Amino acid sequence: MVWFKRDLRLHDHAALTNAAAYGPVLCLYVIEPSLWVQPDAARQHHEFILESLRELAHALKALGGRLHVRTGEVPEVLAQLHALAPFERLYSHEETGNGVTFERDKAMARWCRAQGVGWQEFPQFGVVRRLVSRNHWQSHWVTHTAAPQLPCPTPGALQFAPSPWHAQHVFSAQELGLDAFDPPERQRGGRSAGLAVLDDFLNDRCRHYRGGISSPLSAPSACSRLSPYLTFGCLSLREVVQATDHKLLQLKEHSAHAAKGLEAFLSRLHWHCHFIQKLESEPELEWRNVHRGYDGLREPDWNPAHFEALQSGRTGWPMVDACVAMLRETGWLNFRMRAMLVSVAAYPLWLHWREVGQWLARQFLDYEPGIHWSQMQMQSGTTGINTTRVYNPIKQAQDHDPKGLFVRRWCPALRRVPNSWLFEPWRMPESVQTACGVRVCADARPGAPDAWPMPLVDLETATRFAKDRLHSLRRTPSVRAGKATIVEKHASRKVQGARVTSTRPNRQASLAASTQLSLGFD
Repeated sequence: MVWFKRDLRLHDHAALTNAAAYGPVLCLYVIEPSLWVQPDAARQHHEFILESLRELAHALKALGGRLHVRTGEVPEVLAQLHALAPFERLYSHEETGNGVTFERDKAMARWCRAQGVGWQEFPQFGVVRRLVSRNHWQSHWVTHTAAPQLPCPTPGALQFAPSPWHAQHVFSAQELGLDAFDPPERQRGGRSAGLAVLDDFLNDRCRHYRGGISSPLSAPSACSRLSPYLTFGCLSLREVVQATDHKLLQLKEHSAHAAKGLEAFLSRLHWHCHFIQKLESEPELEWRNVHRGYDGLREPDWNPAHFEALQSGRTGWPMVDACVAMLRETGWLNFRMRAMLVSVAAYPLWLHWREVGQWLARQFLDYEPGIHWSQMQMQSGTTGINTTRVYNPIKQAQDHDPKGLFVRRWCPALRRVPNSWLFEPWRMPESVQTACGVRVCADARPGAPDAWPMPLVDLETATRFAKDRLHSLRRTPSVRAGKATIVEKHASRKVQGARVTSTRPNRQASLAASTQLSLGFD
């Protein structure tokens, strides 16, 4: 039995390859209702998965097989199958997901032991299960990404077990109780779409990566846009790293700028797994502070009005509200703007990261729990080991949208506002407001074409107050005492001189130069 999860491909698929070496295989994907009622689940995730499953099913059919898609909880589905057609071995990739998938996998392990079924899991990323120490983690990552890719099966190479089931109705998003909204401009699922994005990035768009990923104007094309295809396993991390390595060797001869961009991209692929490793090593960071000394810092002050205004793009800060509007339409936002949203939520709005994180998980098509929750806590200042990161939304607009093109695109009410007032429209004299057809008022209704809301708080005052509260707590002896344990468990390590050969020699040395940066994955 091959159990597909977040590995929706045939190429470089260790579970399928190893199962096929043992005997006839049966390929299964389970739509789990318990996962889709979670607060981090969204219709766009479901639709992307269905698009990917259709392509996967077509690829298996071309090989003479079939993808069985069932709805139910995995232990019950496998128990039904085992009763109809007993199997001896279960193969899958490891998954570092949310708490529900963690508990499900523990239940599956118990079921396999009770039934005498051998369950073999294979690493999906450069993430190490039951990691004892971070000291050698980077070597593990290099070894994983440098290993030869497993080829896609060819016709006749696989034997398929007879199907014990009739085809079952595939539950729709509505039947699973998901919200009806699906971002109209989101990326589409499937391996072929992922390969097209990879080819386009490596052969054209990568030359804009360096210097282009920070602004929301240039980032949609400058960033790789591979994140959802890695998240749901349409592409393997290894094939992306090796394809990038190969292209980098070509570019170094004639395009130093593009080559440096790909070097930066490789470092982000490394950080991709670095952050997922945090959740693998400490699943609790999804719902509790990494540093327990920060418990109670924001929780008692939850402000539902602030949260509602943030979700609906009515904070009054144009760059923030434009980013929320873009996210709603596309399911994607570049890393710097994601960090700005979390910073605004955590500091001037003083919102706890957990509820904000659940909302953003639903907005991000590429929601990867390990990266997401690590970044939510890091940007909110609750890890205890990272520098406080506070993004001023006015300065971010001035730096990354100096002509106001992004803000005007996503905030129609401000399209006629002069540049001098665009990022702080509440400072406009009434005569200017009248001239450009917009009213800045505290009671602006959502979607009103001629009104813009006043900021929820005074940015400078609220930010200063938030930083003072955080830093005063950080200085206490008990909080300072807890830092060392977190550094040992989660912090990146510098590599002292050692080099590990991979598809590109000296990769580990080049990665070591970036391990002190605080990067996300774009």
